[in-house]
Amino acid sequence: MKIDFTEKVVLVTGGSRGIGAAIAEKFAEAGAIVIISFNNDKKAAKNVLSYLEGEGHNAVKCDISDPLLSEEMIERIVDEYGRIDILVNNAGIYEERSFQESDFSYWLETWERTIGLNLLGAANLSFLAGKHMVQHGGGKIINISSRGAFRGEPDAPAYGASKAALNSFSQSMAKALAPYNVQVYAVAPGFVETDMTEDILDGPRGDEIRAQSPMNRVAKPEEVANAVIMLAASGNEFMTGAIIDVNGASYLRS
Repeated sequence: MKIDFTEKVVLVTGGSRGIGAAIAEKFAEAGAIVIISFNNDKKAAKNVLSYLEGEGHNAVKCDISDPLLSEEMIERIVDEYGRIDILVNNAGIYEERSFQESDFSYWLETWERTIGLNLLGAANLSFLAGKHMVQHGGGKIINISSRGAFRGEPDAPAYGASKAALNSFSQSMAKALAPYNVQVYAVAPGFVETDMTEDILDGPRGDEIRAQSPMNRVAKPEEVANAVIMLAASGNEFMTGAIIDVNGASYLRS
């Protein structure tokens, strides 16, 4: 396995904070040219760019749930950089509310938002980037899934369903693209210590969530990033279709 991404062009969606920012940083440290996409927080995206090692990095505003905007973003990147070698579909949302507290309007809106970004957004970008990867002789696509795909999420059923579907999609694409030297993987974290989970982890549920792992903590963003880097590295091509758990043994499956 060779962890060297010199001159590789990497697109990380949702790269302005949390797991996405950690992934972008790891790729830059290994020599990649990193493009991060963001939806609203331009200031946070610029902050990530300010500390990435190397040169040529960029941040692109894009609502991943909009297929036309996604197509425009991919075309702009290919026009400017000539190719996309690695795509990391990290952008996503997590919304939770108990079944009894939800009304039908909230239910419909949550499903539309969650499936639109977590599943359809990743699927569309995989298709668009995958087409270019095939034309350029190969590439890698890594989708950020969740342990919620396996264990069930009673207060966030749309999220759990979106990630389960993302796993299935990843494996379908792994088979479809394998003949063209394009590998597809998924990484499934449990709870991760980010600004998105800060309120939950600092609240009354924090200790119970940490205790789900025998390590009595949640993952750090860089630990998820390490798994992404491992899969993206040269030498792991025969792992295509794999779903890698990063949940501190908080949920075990076989």
